[in-house]
Amino acid sequence: MKFSQTYIPVGYAWSTPFAKWQGPLAELNSLDMAVDVTGRALSERGLPAEEITEWALGMTVPQPTAFYGVTLLSRRLGAGAHSGPWIARACATSAAVLEHAASQVESGAHETAIGVLTDRTSNGPLMVYASSRTPSAAPITEHWVNDPMVLDPTTGQSMLDTAENTAADAGFSRQQLDDLTLLRYEQYRSALADDRAVQRRYLVPVRVPDRKGDTWVEEDHGVFPVTREGLEGLRPVKEGGVVTYGGQTHPADGGAGFVVTTAARAEELSRAYGRDGATAQLLATGFARAEPAYMPKAPVGAARRALEDAGVTAAEVDVVTTHNPFAVNDLWLSRELGIPLETMNPYGSSLIYGHPQGPTGARAVAELIEALHARGGGVGLFTGCAAGDSAGAAVVRVDG
Repeated sequence: MKFSQTYIPVGYAWSTPFAKWQGPLAELNSLDMAVDVTGRALSERGLPAEEITEWALGMTVPQPTAFYGVTLLSRRLGAGAHSGPWIARACATSAAVLEHAASQVESGAHETAIGVLTDRTSNGPLMVYASSRTPSAAPITEHWVNDPMVLDPTTGQSMLDTAENTAADAGFSRQQLDDLTLLRYEQYRSALADDRAVQRRYLVPVRVPDRKGDTWVEEDHGVFPVTREGLEGLRPVKEGGVVTYGGQTHPADGGAGFVVTTAARAEELSRAYGRDGATAQLLATGFARAEPAYMPKAPVGAARRALEDAGVTAAEVDVVTTHNPFAVNDLWLSRELGIPLETMNPYGSSLIYGHPQGPTGARAVAELIEALHARGGGVGLFTGCAAGDSAGAAVVRVDG
């Protein structure tokens, strides 16, 4: 979908640190976290919540009280006169929320919209469905987080299978996967320099209430150190395969957000926040599917659609960020679009810092905008896969 009137003020795309599941955010309701983090992010930036007239919640893992969706968020943040949809598109949720918010501004229905992304994979719900046709009327159960990882009901294969299928089709070697994983870790480490100066531009700490007093999660938790020797010592997860636990992401908890508005308002907000009036114009979004059981291929199709609508070629893209649950993803994207692996994910990626599902893409978008701003502007592409062999993408242009 092509856009011409929608902007994100630089500094108005943020993320929490991500915490590996069963870590410090494991007992925190992700909706409560979203309310607190979003409230502090808006307050720090001087944007009154009531000015935002369209709200969208991106969340893939149900939480207690989630039935009320966006109405819960906006009312608790002082914008109770406004609401919006709850959007879930698996791991492409961030791209879907961005497209919705941008559509509202592009159409003129709203001047300022917000996407609030949040998920907790820890302690995921066990769904119990009543049934009168099972023996003794026993209920049917499903673990909301775990079960989809190991079975796509349309193919009978797991997400790991999709990575192995893609690697086999492309002829990717174990060495290539290990090299890419090590590169992404080194890029992530570079963003920690100078007391995490880069990350502090877009990471909003998480407050964890406790009866003994609040604690704060200010940086990513559970990132495992990656070394060449460590990777070489791992066995493939599947016998005869090439994907190890080192070459795939880990489930996590976290949140993110972004504000979408008009050009004039974006410049005002950016300047007020000390970012010199710089803005990120959303040029296009795109979604696509790959053939069944080849999920890591899908980001290429989504990227091509977004780039075509934006009127930009892959060669004209200055920075790329990806949601890459498997190292295979970036290898395929690089090969198909001709984008050097070294120019992708300058601050690391979900392969390294984890994947809380809904918010993951929004963090990648925040990192994309910050990387473009740091280089003085340019065109950026985000793309990432999602369950069902699908993917979402977005193209932005930062003016400085």
